[in-house]
Amino acid sequence: MSTDEEIISKLTKGDQKSLYDLLYKRYYKKVLDKCFSFVRDRRLAEELTEDVFSKTYEKLGSFKHQSRFSSWLYAITYNHCIDYLREKKKINYPEWNNQNEIPEIIDETEPQLSAINYENLQAILELIHPEEKALLMMKYLDDLSIKEISRALRISENAAKMRLKRARTRVFYLYSDRFLKEI
Repeated sequence: MSTDEEIISKLTKGDQKSLYDLLYKRYYKKVLDKCFSFVRDRRLAEELTEDVFSKTYEKLGSFKHQSRFSSWLYAITYNHCIDYLREKKKINYPEWNNQNEIPEIIDETEPQLSAINYENLQAILELIHPEEKALLMMKYLDDLSIKEISRALRISENAAKMRLKRARTRVFYLYSDRFLKEI
């Protein structure tokens, strides 16, 4: 079985749609799941996934091998979903962040892992801004570095670090406020 890089190398030398189909089959489900996590609508997630793969195919020549293909593909996925939500829901991160302030001083001691419930965490992730959700998913689900995240979201590394810290703090605050008060 060919690696992603071998497939891309062959693809950039000539248009071999069957090779791209290998990448499509390899990543379709993961991209679909990521799109679904943003829009929570299966049909719309499928449409967004097709858009992502069309964009990816068109931009394949610009893939510079500075990161794994999967990281590059997921960056396109996250950006496409965020752009879609910005356009449809008219959500702008700086404005949203100002309207959804969190206390300056909060207790950031980590709760016991046994106290964290997956369903509750999913509910909290639906409350935060899609850009914060994307940051957290890139870091903790896709295991991307700060450098890869900053490149993917087209922001500086310092901005990525700051926004990631803010996203973690917001999730911790909301989770603690809603689900850990009784403990």
